Amino acid sequence: MTHRIEDVLNLWFPDNSHWETREAHGAFWDERMQGGMDAVICERFAELTETAATGQLDHWAETERGRLALLIALDQFPRSLWRDTPAAFAQDIKACRLAMETIAAGGLDMYAPWEAAFFVISIGHCEGPDHLDRFDLIDEVTETICARLPDTLTDMADGFRGQNARVRGIIEKFGRHPHRNPVLGRPSSPEEEAYIATGDFPHVRKVEDIIE
Repeated sequence: MTHRIEDVLNLWFPDNSHWETREAHGAFWDERMQGGMDAVICERFAELTETAATGQLDHWAETERGRLALLIALDQFPRSLWRDTPAAFAQDIKACRLAMETIAAGGLDMYAPWEAAFFVISIGHCEGPDHLDRFDLIDEVTETICARLPDTLTDMADGFRGQNARVRGIIEKFGRHPHRNPVLGRPSSPEEEAYIATGDFPHVRKVEDIIE
């Protein structure tokens, strides 16, 4: 099967003027962060996701648009296709490295702010001993993204900053994403168990709650 960069990008970043209103842009984010893309990814992009996970689409990173499509295929699609299984997180390291390399090369300016944001998200997703250190980079890059938001979306900037701060706080406290513990078979500390019991995780918050 032939996998095309534009198929990934047309799905994930539709040219529907969602950036023209806060409501439409909020819906764009909620659909992607709340599992609204699960069905289409499982039905139409399962093979592509598996192909990316086995390294067969690494050549996509040779172009600007291909690099963005590969990032989505590595970081976002697995969370839909393999939801609630360890495989959902198995490509996080690779996606994070791709994002870090892009940022180090000064490559984010070529992307729309909502495209560039997914490079930041992938860095926050990736657990590891340098996780907290990476948030210094995340904060810096987020500021450059917020500065490029169109006038229709500037009032969402503080929400983006707040979301980063919320995730940073979790990593500062636990050193990892505790909500993954049951899926990954990791024992939870009493503090983590209390946190997990709340169900109040950054990735399940709707935009209207983030930007209030």
